[in-house]
Amino acid sequence: MTSAPGPAELRAQLDNLTTEAFRPELAGIDRLPTAEIARVMNGEDRTVPDAVAAQLPGIAAAIDAIAGRMARGGRLVYAGAGTAGRLGVLDASECPPTFSTGPDEVVGLIAGGPPAMVEAVEGAEDSRELAAADLDGLTLTALDSVVGISASGRTPYAIGAVEHARAVGALTVGLSCNAGSALAAAAEHGIEVVVGPELLTGSTRLKAGTAQKLVLNMISTITMIRLGKTYGNLMVDVRASNEKLRARSRRIVALATGAPDEAVENSLTAADGEVKTAILMLLADVDAATAADLLKHAGGHLREALRR
Repeated sequence: MTSAPGPAELRAQLDNLTTEAFRPELAGIDRLPTAEIARVMNGEDRTVPDAVAAQLPGIAAAIDAIAGRMARGGRLVYAGAGTAGRLGVLDASECPPTFSTGPDEVVGLIAGGPPAMVEAVEGAEDSRELAAADLDGLTLTALDSVVGISASGRTPYAIGAVEHARAVGALTVGLSCNAGSALAAAAEHGIEVVVGPELLTGSTRLKAGTAQKLVLNMISTITMIRLGKTYGNLMVDVRASNEKLRARSRRIVALATGAPDEAVENSLTAADGEVKTAILMLLADVDAATAADLLKHAGGHLREALRR
């Protein structure tokens, strides 16, 4: 087990992190009018997309690698502590309703488990061993992809997750907000979105958290696009689990086909609510069983099924 750094070593480490830097020009921010604080904060936030843009080639390479493994049955696993871990869990939890992924296809691990979503779990983020145990609980394989998330790039839980995943042959991505991070160095694909010092010194739920959310949005969304979970910019794998999503399903079928309301309703009923199947029925003029078979042989890609 790796020994924890002492107070002096820890302070030296923090002093060298861009995300922890103190900004003397903001030392009097608590004395400003609320509207001025909001203006300053908004100005800070506007710099984040540019920092993400600088990493687009690396982000795209990681996504292509993840999609390639998921196409062969692999899973996407996020691992982080604190805010970073919560963002991973959030992104993973949005995939089933948006893209009809199974509950085990995109997984979010947070140091300390589910209780850490709402409160700090003492010492959890400092344990590489805990990360390894959490991944072992998933029976990780070489087809899987693990994205370690840490604003500082030095969180033991995130680094331990990447190191353990790499040891079993899984694809690894390290997402951090500091250059030259240990997390990026440990991963095959290092993504370092350097957003600079925070408005509140060390509060990495701010710009760093926003940057991580933007990158995770890209990773999950574009991976699903590559896997055929969309048709153009339509979410054709949406899972209609409530009335709002059922209405969205009807609208998606109508937008994709231009069919009248009655035809849309009839196709969705025959397709048991499966949007892709309903669209294929209308565009190819086939029944539900034929549409489902075409989609199966096309690996779920609607455009390929239409081509066939």
